[in-house]
Amino acid sequence: MPRLVGIDIPENKRTEIALTHIHGVGRVLAGKVLAQTKIDPNIRAKELTPAQIQSLTQVLNEYPLEGELKKIVRDNIERLKRMGAYRGLRHIMKLPSRGQRTHTNARSSKGHRKTVGSMTKGSRQKIESSN
Repeated sequence: MPRLVGIDIPENKRTEIALTHIHGVGRVLAGKVLAQTKIDPNIRAKELTPAQIQSLTQVLNEYPLEGELKKIVRDNIERLKRMGAYRGLRHIMKLPSRGQRTHTNARSSKGHRKTVGSMTKGSRQKIESSN
């Protein structure tokens, strides 16, 4: 299993797809990196030579990937929170920050539904009798 920038990439997939298993590398960046290193994107990852793996590693080290990228994103979110920006407040409340509808959707971020209903006749009588 080839290892690039500290990540084992799957060996039975095309190199273009295998590179996307690295956090921060999508299809576009994988294509650019393979074009820059002049490696055929259709060969399998297990067929890469050590020289090709080394050239891929050198090119990928120019980009923020994995832990470094996660730290940058986390710092950006913390900056928005400190500033009190709208997006930062949405992150604090754990709600969608990109304008999605939350009236009926966003269940995964809002959690389980909390039913708020009217009182029953018995509970109303208890409250009235205690007053």
